[in-house]
Amino acid sequence: MAELLHRLGTFAARRAWTMIAAWAVILGLVVGGFFIGFRGLSSSFDIPGTASGDVVAHLQDELPDFSGASGTVVFRTDDGAALTDAQKGEISALVSSAGDLPDVARVTDPFSTQQQLDDQRQQVVDGRQQLADARAQAESGQQQLDAGKAQLDAGQEQLDAGRAEVEAAPLPAVQKQAQLDALNEQQAQLDQQRAALEQQQTQVTDGLTQIAAQETQLADGAELLSFADAIRLVSDDGSTAIVNVSFDKPRLELPEASKEAVVEHFSTSVSGVDVAFNTEISQGIPEIFGVGEVIGIAVAGVVLLVVLGSLLAASFPIVTAIVGVAIGAMATLSFSGVVQMASVTPFLGVMLGLAVGIDYALFILYRHRRQLLQGADVIESIGLANGTAGNAVVFAGSTVIVALLALNITGIPFLGLMGTAGAVSVLVAVLIAVSLTPALLGLAGTRILSRRARAKAVAAGENGQPRRVAPLDVEGRAARVDTAPVATARREVRPMSTVRAVVTMVVAIAALLVIALPALSMRLGLPDGGSEAEDSSGYKAFTWTEQAFGAGSNAPLLVTAALPDGTAEADVQSLQLQVARELFAQDDVAAVAPVAVSDDRTLAAFQVIPTEGPNAVSTEQLVRDLRALPPVNGDIELGVAGAAAINIDISEGLADVLPVYLIVVVGLSFLIMVMVFRSLLVPLIATGGFVLSLFATFGAVTAVFQWGWLGDLFGVHNPGPILSFLPVILVGILFGLAMDYQLFLTTGMREAWAHGAKPRLAVAQGFRAGRTVVTAAAIIMIAVFSGFITSEAVIIKSFGLGLALGVLLDAFLVRMLLVPAIMHVLGGAAWWLPRWLDRVIPNVDVEGSALERRHPAHHG
Repeated sequence: MAELLHRLGTFAARRAWTMIAAWAVILGLVVGGFFIGFRGLSSSFDIPGTASGDVVAHLQDELPDFSGASGTVVFRTDDGAALTDAQKGEISALVSSAGDLPDVARVTDPFSTQQQLDDQRQQVVDGRQQLADARAQAESGQQQLDAGKAQLDAGQEQLDAGRAEVEAAPLPAVQKQAQLDALNEQQAQLDQQRAALEQQQTQVTDGLTQIAAQETQLADGAELLSFADAIRLVSDDGSTAIVNVSFDKPRLELPEASKEAVVEHFSTSVSGVDVAFNTEISQGIPEIFGVGEVIGIAVAGVVLLVVLGSLLAASFPIVTAIVGVAIGAMATLSFSGVVQMASVTPFLGVMLGLAVGIDYALFILYRHRRQLLQGADVIESIGLANGTAGNAVVFAGSTVIVALLALNITGIPFLGLMGTAGAVSVLVAVLIAVSLTPALLGLAGTRILSRRARAKAVAAGENGQPRRVAPLDVEGRAARVDTAPVATARREVRPMSTVRAVVTMVVAIAALLVIALPALSMRLGLPDGGSEAEDSSGYKAFTWTEQAFGAGSNAPLLVTAALPDGTAEADVQSLQLQVARELFAQDDVAAVAPVAVSDDRTLAAFQVIPTEGPNAVSTEQLVRDLRALPPVNGDIELGVAGAAAINIDISEGLADVLPVYLIVVVGLSFLIMVMVFRSLLVPLIATGGFVLSLFATFGAVTAVFQWGWLGDLFGVHNPGPILSFLPVILVGILFGLAMDYQLFLTTGMREAWAHGAKPRLAVAQGFRAGRTVVTAAAIIMIAVFSGFITSEAVIIKSFGLGLALGVLLDAFLVRMLLVPAIMHVLGGAAWWLPRWLDRVIPNVDVEGSALERRHPAHHG
């Protein structure tokens, strides 16, 4: 590999315009592909196979109107007064005309809907009064019937007594019969009256039964309606109204243009009324490149100027990084019409492409500059720098690419795509570093040096200073010497004391563990409207809704109930009531409302309003509690969906894959490092240090975003859970970058050890040789990543802060302090490798020692 890169660097330096033209053609092709293939990005995330995903799929089959995306438009008077009739009319007119917007299924008029709810509540009151009046009337009739029955009973007694008296009297037969006939006529009249009374009794009894049934039905309806008392679309004071917008496409398939059309439509000015849109509608594609990023690149430019001492040299890494970012990002976006991409997909590529693009070019340029100062020939120096530092760049980039591509093993599509996009950008950065950078250096010649530096290089060339190579020992390895090589020593290099090394180890480890403590309470989630910038529409909609309707109104859950087969229409309300009772009985439920029943009466949908917001611990627990409920009545299965439930599912899914991903990434990279360093302990030290810096990064991020520490400084005004996929991304990126710094520092130590220095002296020499460029590279990374902290999008802000802190902790606490201290304590044992393993693994010679022996940089 080193020889191949040497040839590539030499060719690029000699045929600079050919190489530049080749990359220009590649850039042109990628730009063309972008304009042809770009089809937009999605601002939503999803994980297949989740519980909420299954519920949404069921809804699509049974209740398609409730399976699409939805959002809210919030209107509020600017003076806090109640909305006037004129203002209500204008808002209702906007609602009426919104039905024709693209992909909009229905729009709810808040005033008519609120009036319907109020009318229903009034109907319950009126119904109760009517039933009470009817019952009073029926009971009065019953009393009259009872009185009539008493009169009939008294008449019957008189009639029976008269009959007995007549029959007992000694009267002639004709006279007795005449009196009995008269009594029989009276009996007939009495029986007729009794029959009429019984008929009336039947009517009263039926009436009372109907009244009782109606009272039961009204009570059930009133109870069901009472569960929804906290659900309102117009606030109690009348100043705020919510318009619900439902789309006919799921949120992952909803085009950005459809949401923008809703925003444009409802942004029509209503006098005296402000309007805001929740994040489901207003959250679009975040700005990837802004003022903060420009400042970050400017800081990187200053660092490059200080390290390289020439404006021309400092410009090369930035130019090549920008070219690489353009190619990588547009190449990825060209496939957005084929593969559905989340809005953060290109952002990760841009962030990484800039950072590693600058660093990788710096490593090669720094090596080339050092060789020029020693009097080396320009072309040969470029080839040698590309074969040595470029070889290290290839292996460092390979580690980052492996870590990013391993995101695909998580089984989460949008995360795997982000990793692939980032890997493409890193690959392009590596290819540009080892091809376009040598071409630019070839064109520049010695002009990358300042005038004073060029004079120094000329003097070194005239003196013809040869490199001093240590004599070989009997095993072919350089004999161990106690003094630093001439090429690396401005003053004599001495190893640190063992006491200092031990103290450094203890202090560094203790500091990292203390910083990591907040990670013990880290919660994962997705940002809600309260996390958006304070002047954003999403934040205003979130806070206005919370103030007017309660925090839970921002976190509605959609609960489905699978009704028994053959459910009759008359039984639906009773079953809805049974389900609603079970739902309302749960802790932290503010309201429950039935919203729909499928045509075949097999599925019912309910809206559940929690007492707290979407990222509250109680809301998360409520989702779990609802899913853990046994079937209602033993046969009604419940399912939970909604934005809050979906976010919880995504967060839990990501938390589950994090340990597996960490093991895979660390395992693969460990094998690469064993090959590179030909040691078992050095990779173990590197990995252990990474784990410490990773958890310290988690702790720092938790302290800022979840606890709110230094929130004003970093623009975190509403602390909440950590972005659910941030830890997974940090693992991949930071591990790759940490191994970059490990590689560039430790290869110098191994090179010194291989050239004959004693182990502890080799640590000091390698550290001295690599500290400047690694420090510069780390500062550049921190500057570039910090530029993204200024973003208004909380996703990008958290990425920027996490990566900047991760590089800061790993580069300076772990790689620059902890690792050299541990290697000093281990001494020669650090390079131990079993003989059988030494024979098996290939010799990659990442430091390019063999190449330097074959191609010594001769003086021009």
